Amino acid sequence: MSITSQYEQLLEEISALYQSNSLEANAVTLGLFETFLAAMERGHIRTASRDEAGRWSVEPRIKQGILVGFRLGQLTPFGSPPLQFFEKDTYPSRTFTANDGVRVVPGGTSVRRGAYCAKGVILMAPSYVNVGAYIDHGTLIDSNALVGSCAQIGQRVHISAGVQIGGVIEPIGAQPVIVEDDVLVGGQSGIFEGTIVRKGAVIGAGTILTKSTKVYDLVNDTIIHASAEHALEIPANAVIVPGSRAVRGDFASTHGLHIQTPLLIKYRDEKTDAQTALEDVLRI
Repeated sequence: MSITSQYEQLLEEISALYQSNSLEANAVTLGLFETFLAAMERGHIRTASRDEAGRWSVEPRIKQGILVGFRLGQLTPFGSPPLQFFEKDTYPSRTFTANDGVRVVPGGTSVRRGAYCAKGVILMAPSYVNVGAYIDHGTLIDSNALVGSCAQIGQRVHISAGVQIGGVIEPIGAQPVIVEDDVLVGGQSGIFEGTIVRKGAVIGAGTILTKSTKVYDLVNDTIIHASAEHALEIPANAVIVPGSRAVRGDFASTHGLHIQTPLLIKYRDEKTDAQTALEDVLRI
């Protein structure tokens, strides 16, 4: 996504606020911050974007703007006892209308201001979407799932029950978790520390992916891992399931200890597609 001249100016002004040593919550700064939040909520600006070659790049000024909001905000009560909450007044929960085309199932779901949810997104209850997150068309966020700050979720993704998608605001240049189109993330899985899950991948239930995770590719007899410069990247259409490998050492051998290790067991085929197909009837 290219930044238009309109939003380029906005982000430059936001960056200037971030770098200011005398930031004040006045009508001008709060108005600028409101414009920034609204641009994120419409999907016009986002923390990270993908170019035609498939490379993802981070826009640090978005995170600067999010941090500006915390500095401008005042701690204030929301709701009423016994269900009362205390948060910065710059970051209340988002509200939607029927025209937004987002289904928010009753029962405790919360979307923070500054998060983008496209038309056709379904949020089961309870689930939580944090500031700066981007959730594209047709994606389902299931019960007890978290989409962390600045995470980028593609189209027709299924985030199953209990999944944790990690968030990141600081450091400013850190890449958020990215889940591309048509991915299935199985229940109770966790994806953290800027991991990229490429289009069509299937993450089996209970799989944990972080920057320090090694994924053993049984199809190509290789090990997929992050580097100092690049986060862990799961290939397109890969099917990943939890596995284990033996821990070295006499103590570990004596006690039969193993460490959790994700395994790439195959790439998607017709059988996988049938098992992971999303029901059109559920969607708007």
